[in-house]
Amino acid sequence: MARQWSEGHSTSILCVGASSGPQGLLASGSEVGEVTVWSQEGTIIGSLTLRGEEDCTSVVFSPAAPGQLFVSHGDVVSMLDPRNLKGPVEEFQCAAEEEINALALNDTGSALAVADDSGAVRVLELPGGKVCRTLRRHTNICSSVAFRPHRPNNLVSAGLDMQVMLWGLQKMRPLWTLNLQDVVEEEDDHQQRPGQLFNPPLVHCLSVASCGNILGCAAEDGRVHLMRIGGGSKLEQQGAVKAHSQGASQAHFVSFLSHPYWLVTGGNDGLVALWDLSMHPVVNPEAKAKTRVTAAPRKKGKSKVKRKEQSQDTAKTSMKAEAEVEDEAAAGAEGVTEEKSGPKLSISHGDKVNWLCPAVLKGEPSVVVADQGTSLTVYPLSQL
Repeated sequence: MARQWSEGHSTSILCVGASSGPQGLLASGSEVGEVTVWSQEGTIIGSLTLRGEEDCTSVVFSPAAPGQLFVSHGDVVSMLDPRNLKGPVEEFQCAAEEEINALALNDTGSALAVADDSGAVRVLELPGGKVCRTLRRHTNICSSVAFRPHRPNNLVSAGLDMQVMLWGLQKMRPLWTLNLQDVVEEEDDHQQRPGQLFNPPLVHCLSVASCGNILGCAAEDGRVHLMRIGGGSKLEQQGAVKAHSQGASQAHFVSFLSHPYWLVTGGNDGLVALWDLSMHPVVNPEAKAKTRVTAAPRKKGKSKVKRKEQSQDTAKTSMKAEAEVEDEAAAGAEGVTEEKSGPKLSISHGDKVNWLCPAVLKGEPSVVVADQGTSLTVYPLSQL
């Protein structure tokens, strides 16, 4: 049965995070700077409105120090003590060039990645918050960022330019870039009927499985685009799951079920779904799936999407010469048609999903859902 956690916010909840610490705290952030910390039972431990009252767009607990909670609001990152929400313990002013969309911490808690509206990704050293890298290659809003588990110097970013990039922090350019519009256009050449229109694959959220080699990107075309990273950090294969009838807003690999390839997704169609990707050919190339293998998409001009207000209007731009070098690592990747099998669990939540957070609550595998409202909804995954 679904449970409601209410009275923690007065405005729409935009993000949720779970601690890996023994207390298993959760945190949520909403519009106008509201932050609330919850117990596993859904009891409010503390609430705070951050100075400036700008929207909280990301909340992440440090995996190395569960007593540290990082919250982005505007271009600022605040570090909070989740057990004592009296105010920021530390503030990193101007942590980004424009409004921050996403935060990510590496396994050791020594680096914080910050993705913003300018398309830049800044990497801050912890403790202290000193900017040690600024990665500029996205041509539009960078919406999501994640470190690869077990590889603290490997970072993945994605955005509304429909580009997915793998970075090695020793260099200032990506190891490879995958243009999802090229992938989709290659597929649609075979599948699209006359007059049929598809939303562009603007990426809203990305996640990396605990093995560190499988990426999932929730995109506006309703798909979750999957990538497998092989030896030498090369892109080995890419494919997709048609997950939602409208834009897919969230995709998170679940680390606490029977294997690391369970993925929970949410979309603008109001559905929350749980997928077993262990036999998907991108995840398991030996799987005897009846899946057609296609060549990697030919290189086309990269696409640049207009700002948030015009994100549905896309315009072609010419490819930068230097981008050809970084794309060589992706050029040999095989493509597979999207998986046709359905989800193992499908929940009709009924409202657009802002955020999903997989968590074990009092021993029960669960997913916490934030939508357009002021309450959180908790669904059990125990029927699996």
